[in-house]
Order: sequence, then C-alpha cells, then structure tokens
Amino acid sequence: MPKPMILTINPGTTTTRIGLFLREGGEVRPVLDETISHDEAVMARFDSIAAQLPFRAAAVQGFLDAVPGGVTLAAVAGRGGMLSPVPAGVIAVDEALVDFALHRPVHHHASNLGAPLARLIALAAGCPAFVVDPVSVDELPPVARVSGCPDIPRFSFVHALNIRACGRKLAGQLGKPFEALDAVVAHLGAGISVAAIREGRIIDSTNRMENSPFSPERAGGLPPMALIDLCYSGRFGKEELKRRLYGQGGVFAFLGTKDMRLVEAMVDAGDVKARLVWEAMVYQIGKAIGSMAAVLDFRPDGIILTGGMAQSHRLTRALTDRIGGFAPVTCFPGSHESEALAAGAARVLAGGEVARHWPVTPEVEPMPW
Repeated sequence: MPKPMILTINPGTTTTRIGLFLREGGEVRPVLDETISHDEAVMARFDSIAAQLPFRAAAVQGFLDAVPGGVTLAAVAGRGGMLSPVPAGVIAVDEALVDFALHRPVHHHASNLGAPLARLIALAAGCPAFVVDPVSVDELPPVARVSGCPDIPRFSFVHALNIRACGRKLAGQLGKPFEALDAVVAHLGAGISVAAIREGRIIDSTNRMENSPFSPERAGGLPPMALIDLCYSGRFGKEELKRRLYGQGGVFAFLGTKDMRLVEAMVDAGDVKARLVWEAMVYQIGKAIGSMAAVLDFRPDGIILTGGMAQSHRLTRALTDRIGGFAPVTCFPGSHESEALAAGAARVLAGGEVARHWPVTPEVEPMPW
C-alpha cells in the first residue's frame, strides 16, 4: 500500500493548483505538484464562484485517479479563502465553514473554494480537511487598528499563508524559533502585501486590497479625497469602479499588461512610460518596507522578498539597493503556499498544533471604546 499523503488544493481564477506531500513527522516532502488550467470560456459560464464547485472537484478527483499506483490520503489542506478575521494557524473544515466560504465570504474570490474542495475530497477519502493561514489572519494590536476616522478602523487582510511560510524559512536559516522572529516580509505578486512580523505574529501590514503599493493589477492606496470625487463623478458604477481598482488597476491601467516580464522588456526597449511605472512601483514597495521596518523599531532580523515578482533579479536588486541598509535581505522567489498548506496539516497530524473549529474568534485585544 502507498504511504498516506497530504493533498493540497489552491484554487485560482482559472487554475487549481494541486500538491501531494509525504509526511515525515511534523515536516513534509513534496511528491507531486501540478496546476490544472481551466479554459476561461468554460469558467465564464458559471454564474457564481460557488457554482464552480462540482466542476473543480471533478478536476481534482481526475488528477488523483490518474496518479500511478493510486493515492491514499492522510489529510487534505485547502487555501483558506476570504473569511472573516481569524487568528493564525490551522482550522478544521466542517459544513459550517464550507457554508460560510461559499455563501457569506468577506469577498468573492476563487480561493473561497479551497475549504469546500478540501471537505469534498476528504469525505470521500475518509480523512480530515483543513485550511491554513487564510488571508483574513488578523493579529493586529490595538495601536495598529486606529485610523484617523473612528468609522474606518484599520484591519488585516494579507497574504498570510506565504508570509508566515517564508518567515518560518528565515527563522530556520537563522537557527531560531519562528516565535522569536522579527522580520519584514514583502509578498510581491498580482497583489502586494508588506507585513511586519514580531515574535512570529503579523502585527501590521499594508493590507493587500487597499493600502499596499500598486501592483501588476491593483491600484493600491489612493488619495482619499480624489477617490471620493471619482466615486461621485458619475463616470463609473460601483462594481465597475471596484474592477478598475482591483483587477484592472496598477501596472495594467497604465501599460495594458499584468505580465511584469513584458514590462521589463518594454523598459529594455526604451519605453519611457514603462520605465517610470516600473520605477514608481519599486519606489512604493521600498516605502512600504521602510514603514514596516519602523514598526519593528528598524531592528528586524531580516527582510524577505517573496512572490512571483521576486523571481525578477532586476526588481530584487533594485529593492535590495533601496532597503538593504535596514537588515539583510533574503529572497524566497515564487509561492510557497502548497508546502505551507501541507506543513500546517502535518503539524496537526503530528500533534504539534491543535486545529481550531469554526466559527473562530480572532485573538485580539478589544478597543477601549
């Protein structure tokens, strides 16, 4: 009989990334990693993300059925999706969590299918299902929540899964427990999150949807008065404006592409506009890293650059030149989400962590009003 493995499921807009990992105590070893691509025209036929569930489940099951020798599952770990605020860690998937992810998420996004897919596959396999470090992980202290408007408190919405995974990697390299690590982590992808980790907790961040530097497809933080005027200008409906800021903003709004490889080629070809947009994005990322270094009193153990854009040597060199004076810069290019999902499930199976059960209340200090 094959050894039981941990299956990871990470749904994207037109992809479902799947991983198989062998558990070695509380650690994991990758066996197979594959991304299933879904035709955009096919996905457009579904009237909601929830309606995609049977289609995606069939694709995942088809992948498992095609593995030579068959697969025995010890656990399934799905991407957490856009849940309400939760503490960091592992959450067991049950019907209540599936219902919330499908029908009452904070925002509608393909990642909300992670928990339902994990539950379906796990039920068929007779094993537990988990989600790990959703984007809604919220560990902000009260001082980080206060904005200049009592009606709009600051909150955390961050690439917690990859940020915490890379923090664990750096802690391992430094020979210290993750719970003792102070670091700035910049997740640089289609969206950008820059976070301050203190003693293993994400105590502040730029909020991946609103206050971050602009990214390949997102507008990031904008001047509020001008944004208010734009909202009431009559030029855009509500949903249209949201798309313009989140999905069609950032680099795409200026240059018509979200592919930073093409942008760098445009820069090399002498495109003055492309150079300015690229430099402005790097400038904003550097400012954000500096602000998170300030949260850590400018004494972080290190600065981490991760995500898809960290595969660009041009970008990582430019950022290191700009912010390397704060602390040593370490690059963990690409996404480490599959490994992080599997590692979270492995910690629970090995007894090193206890999975929480839905609904989960964030472990934060109450505000004094």
